[in-house]
Amino acid sequence: MDVILPDKAYFRIGEVSKILQVKPYVVRFWETEFKTLKPVRATSGHRLYRKKDVEMLLLIRKLLYEQRFTISGAKQYLATPNREEPPARGKSDQIRLVEIKRVLTGIRDLIG
Repeated sequence: MDVILPDKAYFRIGEVSKILQVKPYVVRFWETEFKTLKPVRATSGHRLYRKKDVEMLLLIRKLLYEQRFTISGAKQYLATPNREEPPARGKSDQIRLVEIKRVLTGIRDLIG
């Protein structure tokens, strides 16, 4: 999901949720789970997200929705310094899983 962010200093939660294609309550939940997200508050009390916050939210969305990380796995990934691009799941994973299944089936047949 390659997104080009508008050149703005702050984004409201409605704009952020449209960019991320999630509901606003999801953004608020992620804010409670990922302590690196700290939107500023307007005098009216509304959340205002900086560009770096939106970029972090895009990464979180990618980890959770595309890479299928758990919340705790995404937290752990984000906590690691010098992190690399998360591995994409693809053919090699499927081939490995088929091989593991074959081995386990063989073991089951030997036991049972």
